[in-house]
Amino acid sequence: MRYFELFDDMRILDRWELDSPLDEEGQEIWHGQFSRGVPLEIRTPASIPLDSPGRALDYTTTALGIPVVHARVKEAFERLRLQDPLQFFPTTIEGQPDSYFLLNVLRVVRCIDDAKCEAVFHYTEEDEEPERVGEYRNGRGLRIDPRQVGTCQIFRPWGWQLAVIVSERVKEALESSITGARFREV
Repeated sequence: MRYFELFDDMRILDRWELDSPLDEEGQEIWHGQFSRGVPLEIRTPASIPLDSPGRALDYTTTALGIPVVHARVKEAFERLRLQDPLQFFPTTIEGQPDSYFLLNVLRVVRCIDDAKCEAVFHYTEEDEEPERVGEYRNGRGLRIDPRQVGTCQIFRPWGWQLAVIVSERVKEALESSITGARFREV
């Protein structure tokens, strides 16, 4: 099976840019919790101000990388009957009447193929963070070993958890029906 990293397509020239989501008290929702692969509790709809107005997209990310999906993307995931756990949190977007959701991908898989990546850098003892020695510090050109993925259709790779990876099946379902998504084979 082939897998693809799901990106926010920044090549769209007249696109909107989303700022960070805010809770009901106007406080920024911490973006880091969305890349850990753990269930979250967001009780009330978040609100997202526009950083830059423009064309609304079905798939986009906030200023700090939280995936935001239109209701039709959520429906596409539901039609695919994905077994991979996902959370969708209702959100309103400034000036937008349509339904949008913050997406939390809960599956994290150890599958990075270091030898095939363009470059990977791990924490070492010299980095003075002993609890992180051996973890990924940085990298380019993500590649995964599909044999390690099992039956996952959408997940984040352990150690490179800002990335959202989808199967070819998910890619094909999304790319023909939504705006804003871009895919790169990993």
